[in-house]
Amino acid sequence: MPGIVCAVRGGPASQPTIHKAITLAEETRQTIYFLYVVNLDFLSLTATSRVHVVAKEIHQMGEFILLAAQAQATKHNVAAEAVVQHGQVREEIIKLCNEIKADYVILGQPRGQNEVDTFTQDHMQQFQAQIEQESGAKVVLAEDIPQ
Repeated sequence: MPGIVCAVRGGPASQPTIHKAITLAEETRQTIYFLYVVNLDFLSLTATSRVHVVAKEIHQMGEFILLAAQAQATKHNVAAEAVVQHGQVREEIIKLCNEIKADYVILGQPRGQNEVDTFTQDHMQQFQAQIEQESGAKVVLAEDIPQ
């Protein structure tokens, strides 16, 4: 059964994305697959031997973040699954889309606190196009779903 993939990073900035996924799920009656991707590329810049410990802790943090997202969906009588993957964000989004035959992917616009967009508009458009081309799912930015 097709569903909605909602990529979640966590924190207050993820709330609009989660809300938009829930709104779309209410409209389409599809299951949301909340996705958290553990990416440890930043550790390649360190000399730590504790990569496995860090990976486990970040994985557990992802599970906790997704439990909170599932609880929000449940309050709206929307079915939701939690998926934690390890790897590159784009590749893991596409992989999950293909596994569940997703109709939609919900993405937020990542921003740092008091910063401009993490992605430039061009970079975000490329990111969307790659996901749509490789998965067949329609990418919807959180701002694109009417309230």
